[in-house]
Amino acid sequence: MSQQKIQESVNNGNPSIGVLGGGQLGMMMIEAANKIGVLVHCLDPNPAAPCAKIAATFTVGDFNNYDDVYQFGKDKKVLTIEIENVNIEALEVLEKEGVKVYPQPAVLKIIKDKGVQKQFYVDTYVPTAPFQLIEGKSALIEQDLAYPFVQKLRVGGYDGKGVQVIRNKEELASAFDAPSVIESMIDFEKEISIIVARNVAGQLAVFPAVECEFSKEANLVEFQFSPANIAKEIEQKAIEIASSIIQSLELVGILAVEFFLTKQGELLVNEIAPRTHNSGHHTIECCETSQFEQHLRAVLNLELGSTRLVCPAAMVNLLGEPTYNGLAYYEGLEEVEKMSGVFVHLYGKEKTSPNRKMGHVTILGKSMEEIKAKAALVKSGLRCISK
Repeated sequence: MSQQKIQESVNNGNPSIGVLGGGQLGMMMIEAANKIGVLVHCLDPNPAAPCAKIAATFTVGDFNNYDDVYQFGKDKKVLTIEIENVNIEALEVLEKEGVKVYPQPAVLKIIKDKGVQKQFYVDTYVPTAPFQLIEGKSALIEQDLAYPFVQKLRVGGYDGKGVQVIRNKEELASAFDAPSVIESMIDFEKEISIIVARNVAGQLAVFPAVECEFSKEANLVEFQFSPANIAKEIEQKAIEIASSIIQSLELVGILAVEFFLTKQGELLVNEIAPRTHNSGHHTIECCETSQFEQHLRAVLNLELGSTRLVCPAAMVNLLGEPTYNGLAYYEGLEEVEKMSGVFVHLYGKEKTSPNRKMGHVTILGKSMEEIKAKAALVKSGLRCISK
């Protein structure tokens, strides 16, 4: 967008927001913003980030640095995020100075630290896996724990990083030596996700449940299916829990709630994310309102849109192939793009690396059987390698 067009849009009263982060979530937020006449300004440390060429303005800076965040946010009316790992202290000052920060800094403090997040579940009667908090590896070794268990770094983990399963005493040698959450290993039937939105006025809107299948090697979502293949009463219970969490937090924006569904039919909250989420990418094509537009509506205190599922869908994450590093090349892209009901979203990242999120593909169809068959073809036929 040219500087002249930006000024014309501002003069015409178009709302604008600042976003901490310029990755693929920000990119898809900008695409949604363009449809409803909202200007998006981004801050990111990478000058080649996906948002760099499409944001109304793009500022190179560190969203973990107090000064960078404060300087970026001080002239914004509304400030939001596409990543939780940001400088909360600067956001607290900006909020006190009148900037509308969503999700609120107080919410980010709870969610950013997985230990505090788990205690929040206990305090608000949210079902979750049994856990304990440890300070480091030595404390872990001293404890007599039942194997296997899951170790999660309290801060800094993302996209499957900072999480590992310790299966026996020998594997303690590779445990993280940092403050962690230790969780009982849950023997679950499947994992599902609920995305709920809340605007400033307190209006709620919930998207239908999504079923997730994870790659064991990358610890990332490999496939997701909507609607989830679960009983209606299970979905309703998940919706009630997700709604209670966002209301307890008084969070403004989008909240993704990840659940384990145990083999006994019990729902346990695994983690929550106060932002647009990988498990909601399919909503761009198959819901009346995408999660990205819904987030914008929420933080701007607009009426929330319909979350109705227009048609069933699957989503395939396009990850960098394990043995490739370098300039990205999409093998099989032309063939996949020819398939009916298939929508390819590339994130514009110049370089690939093992298991890096490079894009996603949404697959639509008349039945879940047809969709799953096409999803398997997409998964086997499209690879991100390097040349």
